[in-house]
Amino acid sequence: MLPQGQPPKIRVWMHRPRPFIRVGGGIIGTQTIRRLKLLERGWMTRQLVNELTDTQPVDEIYLLSDKQLRANRNASLYLSVDLRDKTGLINARMWNVTEESVAHLHTGELVRVRGKVQLFQGTLQLILNYINSVERDGYDMDEFLPQSTRNTDQQLQQLREILLSIDDVMLRTLMECFLADEQILQGLSQAPAGVKTHHAYHGGLLEHVVNILQVSQRIADLYPQINHNVLLVGIFLHDIGKIQELDFSAGFVYTDAGQLLGHLILGIEMLNEKIAEVEKQLGTEFPPELALRLKHMILSHHGSYEFGSPKLPMTPEAIALHHLDNLDAKVHEFSQSINEDPNPQSHWTPFSNRLDRKLFKGSKGN
Repeated sequence: MLPQGQPPKIRVWMHRPRPFIRVGGGIIGTQTIRRLKLLERGWMTRQLVNELTDTQPVDEIYLLSDKQLRANRNASLYLSVDLRDKTGLINARMWNVTEESVAHLHTGELVRVRGKVQLFQGTLQLILNYINSVERDGYDMDEFLPQSTRNTDQQLQQLREILLSIDDVMLRTLMECFLADEQILQGLSQAPAGVKTHHAYHGGLLEHVVNILQVSQRIADLYPQINHNVLLVGIFLHDIGKIQELDFSAGFVYTDAGQLLGHLILGIEMLNEKIAEVEKQLGTEFPPELALRLKHMILSHHGSYEFGSPKLPMTPEAIALHHLDNLDAKVHEFSQSINEDPNPQSHWTPFSNRLDRKLFKGSKGN
């Protein structure tokens, strides 16, 4: 019998053919391991990613978000992985590995890692001496996946109010068809807007879309030459394919369809399906030119060939969508880079290869 409020001393041996556990003075089998995991985690303080500091030893469980095997200058292989929890993401490396020694590790799994935090060129990273996969049973996956801080139900209500305010019958019916699809709404509520960059957390896509819709509403009077109904629909549709492009049930990884087609093509396919529903409901053809304008907005919203657009924006609504999308994404990415910088004493963030610049933080309080 344990003293009240005091955790048992738990030791685990992974002998074959199966593991066993010693709790206090007795030995128990595998049947209670899962419950003891939960019990043990209740008395442990997690080493959260956003609280890691230079030279800190780490022995913790994280979500394996990305895995790459690379070669250094001497052609020796090393493992580079991205580890994630609900507070953020950190890159970790293990030197002198072989393909066989890390073949059992897969993205989307939980892994236990041991190592030490290192500040390298202004960025924190983990240098590992141990990594191995861990069964998910007994672990709350919400501990490993970042979440939007905004209320999902409120955002869905805002989304509905904006889209159902459209006064074009065809476009409003199209939006009604999307909003009536529970699978799409569920995906929109859970999907990130990106895997690593802007709004890379559960609910990030919904937050991103609602942000742009609200900005569009506020500037509508300044740009009367833009068809605001078309712009609102284009904003809703521009990243809708990410619902099928990404698997966000246990980490943010690409589906087979996402790898082979990408969210632009998947978005076009989803639009085609809903256009067919609109035509069936209204008993008339969806205007071909209107369909082309919406598809063009999906295909061109990245803005340039170098950023993955198969077409450049060629309508006022398409160029407006591109800049509104980029505005929200970049402001979010800049703010996140500043807020998560591991060196609070510096007025600058480290150089970002993705942004091709350092960011000025200024002094505290400014």
